[in-house]
Amino acid sequence: MKNKYELLAPAGDFAMLVAAVNAGVDAVYFGLKEFSMRANAGNFTIEDLDKIEGICKPKKVKRYLTLNTIIYNSELTEIGETIKKVRGKVDAIICWDMAVIQVCKKNKIPFFISTQASVSNIEAARFYKKLGAKRIILARELNLKQIKEISKVIDIECFVHGAMCTAISGRCLTSQFLFDKSANRGECLHPCRRSYVVKDDEGNELRLENNKILSAKDLCTLPFIEKMKQAGIRAFKIEGRNRDPRYVDVVVRIYRKALDKALNEEEIREGIRELKRVYNKGFSSGFYLHLPTSDDFARIEHNASEEMKHFVGKVTHYFDKAGVAAIRLVSELKVGDEIVIIGSATGIVNSRIESMQINNKIIKKAEKGMEIGLKVSKVRKNDDIYIIKKSLHKRLD
Repeated sequence: MKNKYELLAPAGDFAMLVAAVNAGVDAVYFGLKEFSMRANAGNFTIEDLDKIEGICKPKKVKRYLTLNTIIYNSELTEIGETIKKVRGKVDAIICWDMAVIQVCKKNKIPFFISTQASVSNIEAARFYKKLGAKRIILARELNLKQIKEISKVIDIECFVHGAMCTAISGRCLTSQFLFDKSANRGECLHPCRRSYVVKDDEGNELRLENNKILSAKDLCTLPFIEKMKQAGIRAFKIEGRNRDPRYVDVVVRIYRKALDKALNEEEIREGIRELKRVYNKGFSSGFYLHLPTSDDFARIEHNASEEMKHFVGKVTHYFDKAGVAAIRLVSELKVGDEIVIIGSATGIVNSRIESMQINNKIIKKAEKGMEIGLKVSKVRKNDDIYIIKKSLHKRLD
């Protein structure tokens, strides 16, 4: 392993994958179109694995495939064939179903035990180690003291940042009941994030002060990351295969710094400020320091980030020698605007506009429909351009 602590980032598509690799991860985890716990993410095909290897191997980034949904009898043949096909193309498979584990062992593919197995004690850890597991992603309901005891048995991976579910380790049936979309099959529609009114059988209603009673804040461990290191955690996992490349880029860079050295108080405060710029629902310490309280529930339905990105155009050409991108706009843009350029091969490029040209003439503002020239790092045709703006909503946490 190239670093003392392994940092894992989610990859829902190629743009996220490239962003994670460029930002400094040690490993990426991703799903295929089938058997993914994030069915709504872009995900990949088996044919994509060679391309993924080409992106990851030059920077010694490991590739972990998630096969951690519920598996039915009718799917045993398919998942067996899938595992055979990925042999040699991934570094490990994240799973928990015994049928999947058996196929991994038969094909001599390293496997990690998913958090879906809810491993929360030493004896369970010993059982999976004896079974052949190389690592366990622990249940999310453990504190640091409990984690430290289990870390003496086997390599431990824990979530370090991202969304949390109020159900035990994410095994929730609300989406199944309401929409016939099972969280255990990766199809969750997150009805927990909505506002609810409590009503009894007689028709009496209570409108609660915080009506997001099922929606947890996001996990953020940056303020106590040193305590997590001391707990014996080897691998630190960022949640978010349904997020975007900008989220991955920011979160990876912040936690890369935190894992590589002990941050001082000002660096932690600055890191939190940066994390608030991208998707979040407010921040919580989860179960690591103490049991969650009412303060650990979200005050906003979806995104509480302080900034939002808005699509403004596409790259139509990139002139390598000049380092200039031609961009066709669908919205206005002006000097001083902060932009991000996102593409499947580019990953993400952050930039602030210092000058723009149209027909070799310098301009300060461009209108919808114009094609302008921008000096920017290497990007590619059809990459998307977004402007970063302050969010209109007011944070309530």
